[in-house]
Amino acid sequence: KAAKEHNIPEDLNKVLENKVMETVSDLYYVKMSVVENMCLGDADEEGIVSKSVSSHSDLIPGVYEGGLKIWECTFDLMDYLSEAEIQFTNKTVLDLGCGAGLLGILALRGKAKKVHFQDYNSTVIDKITLPNVVANCINEGSRPGSGDDRKTSQPPSKRPKKVECLPDVFTKCRFFSGEWSAVSQLLLSSNKPFSKYDIILTSETIYNPDNYSALHDTLAQLLDKKGHVYLASKVHYFGVGGGIYLFKKFIENRQVFRTSMVKTLDKGLQRCIMEMAFK
Repeated sequence: KAAKEHNIPEDLNKVLENKVMETVSDLYYVKMSVVENMCLGDADEEGIVSKSVSSHSDLIPGVYEGGLKIWECTFDLMDYLSEAEIQFTNKTVLDLGCGAGLLGILALRGKAKKVHFQDYNSTVIDKITLPNVVANCINEGSRPGSGDDRKTSQPPSKRPKKVECLPDVFTKCRFFSGEWSAVSQLLLSSNKPFSKYDIILTSETIYNPDNYSALHDTLAQLLDKKGHVYLASKVHYFGVGGGIYLFKKFIENRQVFRTSMVKTLDKGLQRCIMEMAFK
């Protein structure tokens, strides 16, 4: 799937038009069911919503890679970044396979110097990631659910008021869609200045072993030589065959990265956080 950089609209109010917001861990995100209904009525260019609905599937390899929902390992990684006090100040960060973009938004809040967001599907970037970044990076007064209704116990699923963006936030951000190898090429061959990433964050991107080679090479090409990857995953993905130990073995066989399991969660299906760095 070809890579594309998405422009940030000049009128940020348009990005949040007709969006209903929810919150998790003090972050805003667009209500997915509303986006799905709008895309069904308005048919997104890629048709991923109708295909996902008609096939009753959250994954259609090579067509739709799951970005319309927030997967549970994203929350595991958010918790870990907080517990481990991972510092983002002045770092360049990539949220790879970003979906809702919550990991990258955390990095922005942590005063990262640059945050880039990538998802396989352009619909996800335009309808979900970009609105989420806007909703989390605007002045408190123009946030959805700010003001009087904050004092009540009403959930903040309000439509946003007029957007007043915090200065410079969007000079730090870039948004990309397309498959990993194509996005790497776009970044590395672009005439825009590009510096490799200090931190790459990625969650639930190793479910399909067919993609391991492309993911490994992308990390190897885009990570700074002193950089770190933080990857969240289930131990095993039933039906698609991937999982954390299979990916760890794949990485070790390539002998480019060293890996360490920094956290394991045993609630339900076991889940893990793995840290990677160059050998």
